[in-house]
Amino acid sequence: MTAPPEPASPFPDHFSHSSPEYRRFRPAYPEAWIAQLASLAPRRRRAWDVGCGNGQAAQALALFFQQVVAMDPSFSQLAAMGSPLPNLQRICAPAETGALVDDQFDLVTIAQALHWFDLDRFWPEVARVARQDAVVVAWTYDLLTVDDGGPVDQLLRHFYGEVVGEYWPPQRRYVESGYADLPFPFEELPVTPPPMEDRWAPEQVLGYVGTWSAVRRYRVDRGEDPLSALATQLARRWPSGLRRVRWPLRARVGRVEG
Repeated sequence: MTAPPEPASPFPDHFSHSSPEYRRFRPAYPEAWIAQLASLAPRRRRAWDVGCGNGQAAQALALFFQQVVAMDPSFSQLAAMGSPLPNLQRICAPAETGALVDDQFDLVTIAQALHWFDLDRFWPEVARVARQDAVVVAWTYDLLTVDDGGPVDQLLRHFYGEVVGEYWPPQRRYVESGYADLPFPFEELPVTPPPMEDRWAPEQVLGYVGTWSAVRRYRVDRGEDPLSALATQLARRWPSGLRRVRWPLRARVGRVEG
């Protein structure tokens, strides 16, 4: 794992403190989605996964590309990736750092991270390191659903908006809009992501909610854990067993012009 010099200003680090939990409880991206992205790339030589966290997307991409560069400013997130595949290179650096050489990537992916970047600096960096006709994909997912608007979903929406709502960073609004209101300076392609879903027990949902940045900020500010009350309320609505859990996956896909 390589580490360029520290950036001049700190990055908004909401997740380094909980890297193991993030690795354990964050959902995996659909295999069909990763395969779809690989099929759009003009070549399958090199892919750059930016803001990779602990590698959910990067490790999946490494099954399709000759080499994948996984970049994140959090060393603990990269370390939580464990033993990566031999064709996966980890770099600890911000997305805008300028640590990469020109004209080398066929695919650039940003999974659940674009809202943290300085886009005035990041998009020129993408244009510099991407090859002609490379594909750029930024995707995100919003609040999970469990029972199609039933009691569990109502509880989670209340927790999301009313209990920890004031503790969400302002960038969260871009996730809620599916990145529709962020600059995306590429020729856009009409691509529909497949469903993102899993089968989870209530304990997994609580673990996932515990990775939210708003939950951490609530704990720091109030000195108590909001998950305690949520766990009690969730047990009344969902005592045990597996249920289908879904996240609305939305993406912006573009091609770099030559």
